[in-house]
Amino acid sequence: MTMKKIFFLIAAFAGSFAMNAQGIDLGIKAGANFSNFQGDIDSDGITSFHAGAALEINLVPSFSVQAEGLFSSQGGKAKYDADGAVGVAEDINLDYISVPVMAKFYIIPSKFSLMAGPQFSFLVNDADEAFETNSFDLAASGGVELKIIMGLFAQARYNIGLTDTFDNVDSKTGVFQLSVGYYF
Repeated sequence: MTMKKIFFLIAAFAGSFAMNAQGIDLGIKAGANFSNFQGDIDSDGITSFHAGAALEINLVPSFSVQAEGLFSSQGGKAKYDADGAVGVAEDINLDYISVPVMAKFYIIPSKFSLMAGPQFSFLVNDADEAFETNSFDLAASGGVELKIIMGLFAQARYNIGLTDTFDNVDSKTGVFQLSVGYYF
């Protein structure tokens, strides 16, 4: 065995031990999105979904940071015509890759937490033709998480858009998410 292989094995073992010592949890999650537009667009809510992976890094017993990579479908049932005037209600579905980074404060250690942080979303599919959709959405997120048993968890979260969804229109998204997931 060469010295490089021995060094790699030692580094891999030490890295794996450090990850376990810090309390890094990797998991998956999925759930429902209840979303609409707020601002100048008159819209009703639509129901869609989100799914992806979660990584939680426990820094101290009562505080951790959770980052996620999610596919999130959201939008609203807007009432407009091609000129932007009020008209027939039409679903506007926008698909994003969202990266929320949440600070988690445990109220009940290792069981119940409050979370808050930014969410960075990148548009991957735009089903709307009436408005020019922005390719990036920044949102403020907040919610709660309950770790149920043996890695199973449930979350409720609200994301409020801070940037306009469409060019030249006051139009921010509001998304309420209910999720279930599992930490491995």
